[in-house]
This record gives sequence, C-alpha cells and structure tokens, in this order.
Amino acid sequence: MDATILHADLDAFYASVEQRDDPGLRGRPVIVGGGVVLAASYEAKAHGVRTAMGGAQARQLCPQAIVVPPRMSAYSEASAAVFEVFEQTTPLVEGLSIDEAFLDVGGLRRISGAPADIAAKLRRDVLDQVGLPITVGVARTKFLAKVASGVAKPDGLLVVPPDRELAFLHPLNVGRLWGVGEVTAKKLHDRGITTVGHVAELPQSALVAMLGQAAGRHLHALAHNRDPRPVRVGHRRGSVGAQRALGQRPRSTEEVDAILTGLVDRVTRRMRAAGRTGRTIVLRLRFADFSRVTRSHTLSHPTAQTNEILQAVRGLRAAAAPMIERRGLTLVGVAVGNLDDDSAVQLALPFDRRQHDALDEAVDKVRRRFDSGAVTRAALLGRDQGISVPLLPD
Repeated sequence: MDATILHADLDAFYASVEQRDDPGLRGRPVIVGGGVVLAASYEAKAHGVRTAMGGAQARQLCPQAIVVPPRMSAYSEASAAVFEVFEQTTPLVEGLSIDEAFLDVGGLRRISGAPADIAAKLRRDVLDQVGLPITVGVARTKFLAKVASGVAKPDGLLVVPPDRELAFLHPLNVGRLWGVGEVTAKKLHDRGITTVGHVAELPQSALVAMLGQAAGRHLHALAHNRDPRPVRVGHRRGSVGAQRALGQRPRSTEEVDAILTGLVDRVTRRMRAAGRTGRTIVLRLRFADFSRVTRSHTLSHPTAQTNEILQAVRGLRAAAAPMIERRGLTLVGVAVGNLDDDSAVQLALPFDRRQHDALDEAVDKVRRRFDSGAVTRAALLGRDQGISVPLLPD
C-alpha cells in the first residue's frame, strides 16, 4: 500500500493568525492570552513557553514576548478558509479540530499526482489563499501521518515511505505514541523503555501486565504501526464538553458553582444547536498537584436540557467536595457523552412540552438573534466566564 494519508496541522494556529494580521508581530515572540497561554509562536516556544502555561510564568521565561488578547472570530474564519482548501484537495477530509485534519488522497494519483506532490501543493495553497504556514505528514496510516507532521514541525513536509516506516518510527521517543502522557511515560521510563523501538521489542503480554489490557494492546499495535482506521468523512463527535482553568488561588463553593453553571450553559447550547442529546454527564477535575480525576453519572434518558444536566453536575461536584477541599482545584470541565440525535429521544408521559424545554428554546433564540451574551444567568453577572474556543461544526 502507498503512503496516501495526509495529516495537515496548522503551526501555532492562534499565534500565526495574529502574526499574519499584524506584520509588526512577525518574527517576534507572541503569546495569545494573558492569564493562561492559549497559544505561543515558535519564537516564544524557543524560550520554553507552552500552551496552558500560566501567563506569569510565560512572561518570566520570555520577558520580551508580546501578549495579545484572543480573537476567536478571526480564528474561526481562518479555520473555515483552511478547510475549504482541504476540501478542494480531496473529498475525503476528517477534521480533528479547527486547525488539523486527516486527508485521504489515495484515489487522486492520475488527477493530482503523487501524495507527496499533493501535500506540497496543499501547503502552498494554504499559504497563498489563507496566509498561514501548515505542516503536513504523509504516511500509510493515520497514526504515522500524525507522528510525521509532529516531527516535521514547524512549516514542514515529511513523507514516510512504506518500506521505511519502522526505521522512522522506532528511534522516536516513546511520548510520540498516542495515549502516552506523563504518567504512562514515567512508568515506561522507570523500566528503561524510552523509545518506540523499546516498546516494539516487548511482547504484548508484558505491556498488558505493565499498563493494563486496553493501553497495553493499544501501544503494542502502534509500536508496529498497526492502525487500520480509515479517514472518516462526516463523523459526528462522541461527546460535547468545555473546561476552565482556575489558576492556583482558592475558590469558594459559590465561585466553582458559578463556573460550572457557565460551562453547562455553553455545552448544552452547543448540543441543542447540533440537534444532539446525551445521557452520560462527566465532571473533570484537576488539582493543585496536577493530578486529575473524572466523575460521571448516567441519566435514565437522553437530554439537552440545561437545568437537568446542571443538577447532575452539581451532584457530582458535591460528592467530590471533600477531595476538592483537601487537594485544591485548578481546573474544572464538563462533558456530555453517550450522544444521540434529538429526534431519537423516546417520548415519556406526559407528552406535553416541559417548561425547561421552552425556556431553553426561548433563550437560544434570543442569543442567536442578538449575541451569546444577550441573556445571562443572574449568578453569572459580573463574573468572568472564560473564553469559548471555536470548534468544528458537528
């Protein structure tokens, strides 16, 4: 099989848009976002600045950095323009986020040339039409194409020929494997496993004993570049979520409740706009020691009602209150999974419209017509509700 899957990933997306729109920022260290770093240009990354880092720490590492406020509408417009280029290249496009996608160009050789030529043209088109640098990895599998784009960054192109896959993959750091975060990497490093090749040398049973069945089998397959997943077009997301970094200062129960209320509002509004309902409510927490936990509750029926999901989230937060008090809270997130189309909801007696359905519908109409901030809960008045990042359409 040929290497016909492309992974296209915009470089430091938010920061690149700012540098594109303001020539005075080009070639200079740029940080998007003040309190928390939302994006950093490669000039800022060279000083150790990273996404999700606290703003104070970022400015200490790079005092000469220029900090700019985020412009989400500009990023949404740029993303839409880039995806137009993707869809002009091939009809088989699977968006992963607003700044990256997989493209399958396997049937285009006679029309558009070899995959490497298509990838090179894609990079030129994105730069010419949208004004942004983009890195492309080309490989036989989705996993390896994504690894290749990561290695080629910034503003690069890397093709992994089928007969050189393992020679390319095995010398790489074990952190290049999907699913290997800090905790898993430490477990592997403690056993002297530092490269993908080291993982490939282990039998699957050893990895399962070390990491558990799912993770062990997953990493064993990836270390041998076994990834049969095709590029999927029109795939709908499996969950809808939002999160908010809180910083290091203590937060009262009332503050946390207000933040959760804002997150639930944001999530349920997205669900209703996409015509989705869900049953599984998930609360994500990160503590001062950077450890994370999740708590979930599955409802008896799917819903997109703000009040119903908020009550479930409050129940999860109350159950986790002793842990939050003891360990300190630095991030909260809310997600709704087990999604389905709202047309598939089973009707329940009585069949009349529920009050909260009507309220949600009325508020959604006002926000669509005027602005997302046109109607706000009283508990959220005067409070910073954080930044709502743009997402791909569902």
